[in-house]
Amino acid sequence: MKKGEDYTGITVVFACHDGEGNFFLGKRSTACRDEHGTWDPGGGALEFGDTAEETLRKEIKEEYCTDVLDLEFLGYRDVLREQGGKPTHWLALDFKVLVDRSKAGNGEPHKLEEVGWFTLDDLPLPFHSQFERFLELHGEKLRTR
Repeated sequence: MKKGEDYTGITVVFACHDGEGNFFLGKRSTACRDEHGTWDPGGGALEFGDTAEETLRKEIKEEYCTDVLDLEFLGYRDVLREQGGKPTHWLALDFKVLVDRSKAGNGEPHKLEEVGWFTLDDLPLPFHSQFERFLELHGEKLRTR
């Protein structure tokens, strides 16, 4: 059975920031499950037995080489979309996460073809299909320091 297809999957999504209005994003490579060449904040599936915060910390360390300094739970979203001709359903737990800018890097160059710091007013395109909704829901909270 596959998460998100045969049953609802749970994912943590994180917008890593430096406390100065800059956000660290990754561009998905062809080694990613889907949405190649799109920019997103980052995330990972919750595994059985792990808490949401444990998953958040593990995924940020793996993907962006840095530790969580502080975190804020922004809310949740139902992510209903079609992938490969099949309907999928994920529950996304969204976070704003403070990280050390000097330590952030590309921990998964096979999955992320590029990473970088951006302001909310100068985000790179194209977006992952769920990124715009993330910004619509949480944009005001992302702008506060």
